[in-house]
Amino acid sequence: MASSASRSSSSPAADELAALRPALHRYASRMVGSVLDGEDVVQEAIVRAVSALDRAPPQGDVAPWLFRITHNAAVDFLRSRERASPDRNVEDDDMISGPDEASRRLATRAAMSVFLRLPPSQRGTVILKDVLGYSNEEIADILGTTVAASKAALHRGRAQLRIYADDPPAVRSSDPEELTRLQTYVDRFNARDFDGIRTMLADEVRFDLVARLQGGRSAFETYFTRYAEMSTWRLSIGWVDSRLAAVVTNPADPSGRQVSLIVIDWTGEKITRLRDFYHAPYALEGAGITLLA
Repeated sequence: MASSASRSSSSPAADELAALRPALHRYASRMVGSVLDGEDVVQEAIVRAVSALDRAPPQGDVAPWLFRITHNAAVDFLRSRERASPDRNVEDDDMISGPDEASRRLATRAAMSVFLRLPPSQRGTVILKDVLGYSNEEIADILGTTVAASKAALHRGRAQLRIYADDPPAVRSSDPEELTRLQTYVDRFNARDFDGIRTMLADEVRFDLVARLQGGRSAFETYFTRYAEMSTWRLSIGWVDSRLAAVVTNPADPSGRQVSLIVIDWTGEKITRLRDFYHAPYALEGAGITLLA
């Protein structure tokens, strides 16, 4: 089983990368509109950062450098998905932004998908300022722009966010076949029928214990053994943002909190990729999770 890229170096920059991972995820997930896609962006950013550390380690504060890499990875991700531009524009008369505290409350409660309606420069500025608390000067450094430009983007982005924040969520629709496949996985997991689950794995399946380990088919042996020991844990099907996933809960926990998310990619009836977010609780904090009845 291969180690995650974030654990492949013991340099101070690599250590700070690991410490900043939750904040990088909060940024990336809002940039791309999903906590799940945001983790893919963070993984890509980590690969780029670790590669860059070998060539030219950053001088000075590592955080802006890491956020710049993550921002670029998010923009590349959006380009690859050919995201549509926002369908409404805000005129200069709408550029008066409210107090910082009100803007922070709005940005932290807004759904991930809402941020996609902002142009990338406005989106990045609002996230860095109102979600992560960076100064205008730091934002300009991270995004490679001027302080004046970052202030203008912040004003416009806040105004747009106020327009979109209370829009009703998009109607979700699921593929009945995907729902059936996921229900089969959930039922077998809850019955601790891991032999049955093994028959669902593709030969070249990719396993990702997010923020901890990556591997192939053999990695599932330790994974299933660990879950077999968690005899009270159960899976339920739910929406995570706009994606179906298995939500891990512990009925013995009176708080009722979600323990983890398991996200599965399929080719036909076979699992080609499984991501478990047990070691990435930061992803659950920002996720819009709705369990199916």
